[in-house]
Amino acid sequence: MMKHRIVVAGCGEMSNTWIDYANNRDNTEIVGFVDVNIDAAQGMAKRKGLSVPAYNDLSQAIFETKANLVFDVTIPSAHKEIVTTALKAGCHVFGEKPMAESMEDARDVLQYAQYYGKNYTVMQNRRYLKKIRALQNLLANNAIGTVGSVHADFFLGPHFGGFRDVMDNPLILDMAIHTFDQARLIIGSDPVSVYCHEYNPPGSWYKGNASAMCIFEMSNGIVFTYRGSWCAEGLNTSWEADWRVTGSKGSIRWDGINLPICEVIDESQPKDFISKVKSIEVPYKWEGQEGHWGCFDEMFSSLEENRMAETDCRDNIKSMAMVFGAIESGKKMKKIII
Repeated sequence: MMKHRIVVAGCGEMSNTWIDYANNRDNTEIVGFVDVNIDAAQGMAKRKGLSVPAYNDLSQAIFETKANLVFDVTIPSAHKEIVTTALKAGCHVFGEKPMAESMEDARDVLQYAQYYGKNYTVMQNRRYLKKIRALQNLLANNAIGTVGSVHADFFLGPHFGGFRDVMDNPLILDMAIHTFDQARLIIGSDPVSVYCHEYNPPGSWYKGNASAMCIFEMSNGIVFTYRGSWCAEGLNTSWEADWRVTGSKGSIRWDGINLPICEVIDESQPKDFISKVKSIEVPYKWEGQEGHWGCFDEMFSSLEENRMAETDCRDNIKSMAMVFGAIESGKKMKKIII
């Protein structure tokens, strides 16, 4: 069995999930912690009961521990440096989204991964949910005919504090990446163009734009719209967004929490001004783990099976293109070809 020797880069709150998963696998061993604040790295090792060294330099950590895998759980502005350092040192990388803070940097990171022949796989935990897989399955089996449009509403008001509050594009760069990536999963297509209106509404506690509306044209002719706010107080959607998918024979709704519901034209009924519809059963068959652990399972399986993971950087960069295309469109106030 392949043995994974892991250095964890970034020892903030999010790293707990990554560390706990690794500690539950038989073929993984955390061999070091890295943080710009070495006290944070030492403190994490102590809290997790691991007698492993702490560093503030990733290259040194990899060299001294003979690691072959790096967990990048740093803030977005550090991702490019962490990932490229790890790849150069001969390590595979599993990292938090986004790949980078600019499309240019994301392309650079992708080229590093290809040049050094290592896997760089991005955490997209919101793909790994039984209910979104049920929605994906419905569409893959043409339950509502030919899909014409997909719509996602996302309205939440989290008071994080920290780096998100001072980002220029907190909603699109840090959160909408999830919803954009979910849309690609659901409809199985990639972005062609985007028009985005990005703004910061009254009452926002973010420095940058915390709200946006986007219209994407996708490669199979589907239109995907996104309406979102990260400073919406009251009447919140789920973190998975609220979805509506329309097709030539029916529609699907998913609130991000419960099982999707689906209605299609009832062909047994006579034609009418408004078509009679019937509900259809939604298959619920996906058996993988959910959330971060489901994505981790896929990441490790891809290494052990010597294949590209579902969220490999070579695929995830297409979701990044949606993010940076939307940001560019918002700045230029015009449609952007992706």
